[in-house]
Amino acid sequence: MTAETPTPAAVAPLSRRWRELLPLLAIAATFIPLFIKPTILLGLDWWNDPEAGHGLLLAPAALWLIWRDGLRSDNKPGRALGLLVIAGAVLLRLASELAAEMFTMRFSLMAALVGLVIFFWGARQVLAWWLPVTLLVLAIPLPELIRSTIALPLQFQASELGAILLQWRDVPVNLSGNIIQLPGHRLFVTEACSGLRSLTALLSLSFLIGGLWMKKPLTRGALIVGAVPIAVLINGIRVFLTGFLVYFVDPSLGEGFMHLTEGWLLFVVSFALIGMLAWGLGKLETLWIARKASHV
Repeated sequence: MTAETPTPAAVAPLSRRWRELLPLLAIAATFIPLFIKPTILLGLDWWNDPEAGHGLLLAPAALWLIWRDGLRSDNKPGRALGLLVIAGAVLLRLASELAAEMFTMRFSLMAALVGLVIFFWGARQVLAWWLPVTLLVLAIPLPELIRSTIALPLQFQASELGAILLQWRDVPVNLSGNIIQLPGHRLFVTEACSGLRSLTALLSLSFLIGGLWMKKPLTRGALIVGAVPIAVLINGIRVFLTGFLVYFVDPSLGEGFMHLTEGWLLFVVSFALIGMLAWGLGKLETLWIARKASHV
């Protein structure tokens, strides 16, 4: 018996296969140790933090959109740009570790994922996946400083609107910042009641609906902008209903299960309003496209 020497034709495919696997192995060896921590922490925040719970819906929706759209037929790997983006993500990740800044750490994870897409399929693929990429970015919880900065004006607006509606119903009200003084009762509009949570959810829903069913950036932008006054209005109505029930029915209705149920019901109403706005904008968009086509 004699040992057979592999022919050059048999060695060539094997070496080519290794050349294809080496970038994957190198990226895995770098990606997993660096980004496993922000991945786990982000998942825990989605599960445990009510302000970040929308990520549990946005992340699966983004993955479904990526699967549905698939890869472009004309994609072309962007090795140099992909490596540049990945290198920037790694530097951002290391800087976030030194500064102990969670938002930057999570954003570096998203940047690294974008860099991987560019590396293997090119920048055009990222543009084709603009909607799922946007949803994943929206799923990152805001830094506490920015969240508090946004929440405080929302608290004041909700308190002011609630007080106006209570006065309209002949309820004596004394408003001081985010504290509504009723006869014998005091309502304190906390950060949890600021409406930031519902605003984040409505903006995410607007991005999703606009990206799925609208064709023009103008109507998409109008839907996103329209989510802001809807969130403020619904939260002001929630403050009004709480004060109304506390004053006319029972002070215990301003907290606990009833208060939570009231919030969820109004949240459903806000979703319905976004749906109605999207329907109206979709009709206008269809009419505009038809009118433009008739003049061609």
